[in-house]
Amino acid sequence: MIKNWLAAGAVALSLGLTATAAQAQTTTVPGEQVGLATGAPLPEGIYALNTFLYRTPDASPANIGVDVGVNIPVLVWSTPLVPFGGRIELLLAPPTVFTFGRQSGANGLGRDTSINVGTFVGGIWAFNLGGNVGVSLLGGVYLNELNGDRGVLTTNAGGFAGLATPQLASNTYRAGIAISYTGDGYNLTANLTGNFYDSPATFSGNNSFGTRGPFIISDSLNLDLTATKKFGKFEIGAIGYGTVNLDTSFNSLAFNNRGRFALGALIGYDFGPVTAQVYAAHDVVSSARFTTAAGNTREDLRTEIWGRLIVPLYSPTPVAAAPTPIVRKY
Repeated sequence: MIKNWLAAGAVALSLGLTATAAQAQTTTVPGEQVGLATGAPLPEGIYALNTFLYRTPDASPANIGVDVGVNIPVLVWSTPLVPFGGRIELLLAPPTVFTFGRQSGANGLGRDTSINVGTFVGGIWAFNLGGNVGVSLLGGVYLNELNGDRGVLTTNAGGFAGLATPQLASNTYRAGIAISYTGDGYNLTANLTGNFYDSPATFSGNNSFGTRGPFIISDSLNLDLTATKKFGKFEIGAIGYGTVNLDTSFNSLAFNNRGRFALGALIGYDFGPVTAQVYAAHDVVSSARFTTAAGNTREDLRTEIWGRLIVPLYSPTPVAAAPTPIVRKY
């Protein structure tokens, strides 16, 4: 059961967003895969995961910026197919993003939003290398272009407040590699994820704010790190994650924003049929900047709180052992 839920996350998939183009980030949210042994192959079966993120910027004064929530339901089918010894696992994830404007009033960013964003479809090819070590390869696509013209934030009065989801102007092609050690109750995992875009990209629908594009969307790399240990039903350990934008040129949505990295801690509990995890992290470095009311420039650091549930839904019935004949010797 331990390895089932450690690997059951194979991948948690989502899209995050921020209030301005200067804060543009990868479609795959950094940190969404920590706590999961993404390199280890899953036993055959069907698994459900739900991961929720709440992010708040540390920007001051406190009435600026936008808080973000991301809900990531994932369905994983670990198939009976094992070509060349690697198990094929199929993934489906339709994430939802929520924004919560800090400002109030008719002209503030007080209008809360929720958007069902690009559904992810993909697969994993996972190998057991022996010695409790696993390696997996992931490939897939976020179907962002199905979202049409969902690319702006508005004020309570209906005015333009900034770009919210420029990543939705292009499908996101995703590739990843992960390695995990899961022996003796440990989960030591490193997961590298790449996001690649059809850039420049534009929104296909009508947009009264004139923000249909083209958008130069930066390709990017994410690194998620996990180092936890099981003590009975409890799990505890350290996590770290970050992202690097590969194009920070003037015309890029990631202009002057090379990336960020966060450190934090995780605690989990195995309830039997359901496993729960909670983890939190804070940026220790960020190249994104914001300007205070006094005109000073500071790092735009963030605090993130995560929660996750993992539920195995189905596993094949074990084959009954053949009866052993009783032999008596007289």
